[in-house]
Amino acid sequence: MKMTFYGQFVAGEDQEAIKPLIRRNQAFGVGAVLDYSVEEDLSAEEAERKELDSCTSAAEKEMGGAEQREKQYRAHRGFGDRRGGVISARTYFYADEAKCDQHMETFLRCIDASGGSSEDGFSAIKLTALGRPQFLLQFSEVLVKWRRFFHQMAAEQGQAGRAVLEMKLEAEKLQEALANLGIATKAESQHWFTGENLGVSGTVDLLDWNSLIDSRTKLSKLLLVPNVQTGQLEPLLSRFTEEEDLQMKRMLQRMDVLAKRATEKGVRLMVDAEQSYFQPAISRLTLEMQRRFNRDQAIIFNTYQCYLKEAYDNVTVDVELSRREGWHFGTKLVRGAYMEQERERAAQIGYEDPINPTYEKTNEMYHRCLDYILEEIKHSRKANVMVASHNEDTVKFTLRRMMALGIHPSEKKVYFGQLLGMCDQITFPLGQAGFPVYKYVPYGPVNEVLPYLSRRAQENRGFVQRANRERDLLWREVKRRLLAGSLFGPNH
Repeated sequence: MKMTFYGQFVAGEDQEAIKPLIRRNQAFGVGAVLDYSVEEDLSAEEAERKELDSCTSAAEKEMGGAEQREKQYRAHRGFGDRRGGVISARTYFYADEAKCDQHMETFLRCIDASGGSSEDGFSAIKLTALGRPQFLLQFSEVLVKWRRFFHQMAAEQGQAGRAVLEMKLEAEKLQEALANLGIATKAESQHWFTGENLGVSGTVDLLDWNSLIDSRTKLSKLLLVPNVQTGQLEPLLSRFTEEEDLQMKRMLQRMDVLAKRATEKGVRLMVDAEQSYFQPAISRLTLEMQRRFNRDQAIIFNTYQCYLKEAYDNVTVDVELSRREGWHFGTKLVRGAYMEQERERAAQIGYEDPINPTYEKTNEMYHRCLDYILEEIKHSRKANVMVASHNEDTVKFTLRRMMALGIHPSEKKVYFGQLLGMCDQITFPLGQAGFPVYKYVPYGPVNEVLPYLSRRAQENRGFVQRANRERDLLWREVKRRLLAGSLFGPNH
């Protein structure tokens, strides 16, 4: 097994076993993003049962009412097994709080291993491993409804169609609207829009508006917003039981523990993106960590999926927040791992497909988001981006833009990332040329990474063709150096 797919895509069984590979890669200028890739080997039925149970609140189980939540943010039987159609991302299903604590301990060991095996290392985590997914679903719905309400208010003030950061609501008119809708009297909303929230401009933009929801203190309070279809006020969030409130707080505490350990060990913590119905909450919780831990340097990295239609809006809003508050923006840009599943779920359940219509549109979105961040690096030197891509055109685009903007690789503001066992023809030349480049390094015991590997095997039915291409490229380079008489020269 270790001579086959395991040896190709997994670095070893534990922290000690992976050290030779990490050292070997370092010799070629290639770093590591450590990723403990163990998954439970659940049947589809077990996965579905666990997902439906952990995505439904106690109140909904007892009295019903889950159907009042928006379709996208409800658990659905046919899509309970989140592994369907997903290849490169590992998947966690909630069992209980003790299991979440075990996952946290695993991530802590991974952070320790990153700190012990390399300088400038990264460690990857997933938030679905750290708590009950019900909160991610519900908090995502809160954030999406809250943002949608802002856009409705903007449209009423004649600002529909503007770029998201250019929408500025007049505070007076907004307070009147809130009073007319029965959400809050003028007296009640007065303190919402004073002091640092509002500044002196008399207007409220999306960042001011978002700041009214504080994930740590106000999340489980009853917030009301109008439903445009029914004209009724509805709660953004159903009330939590005491146990659910505790579970939510423990999830935040686990994130806190990991961020503190990463800071102590000098390891960057990369929070992986997940399905679109969890992602608004994952991004927001990651942003809260960035605000606290990225004051002096980028320790916490958020992940943006460029196959999402809203990717550019998300990137620009978060960069602007980092500018205003003076912290270091850290991001990994990916195209996205859940496209097939996302499209099918949207079509079957009946909500708008969140994914860009074509691969070309996703490429455009990737380059647009990347260019915005590169411009930010040029202007402030406080942004950092990992270009996580196997696409040669994207890598070339990044190198051209870095040169044009005067961003030198030695500044370590732009990193490149590829998966272990793939695209070595991109990774190693970048490392040799002095660019910060990393392999995503999965590791774990053979029998426990089999679920991850079996999906890798499906993805890599075309692996032989790619391997042949890499071999041809290497052979061509050997012949070129032989003809030039430089095969064994001092630079090689």
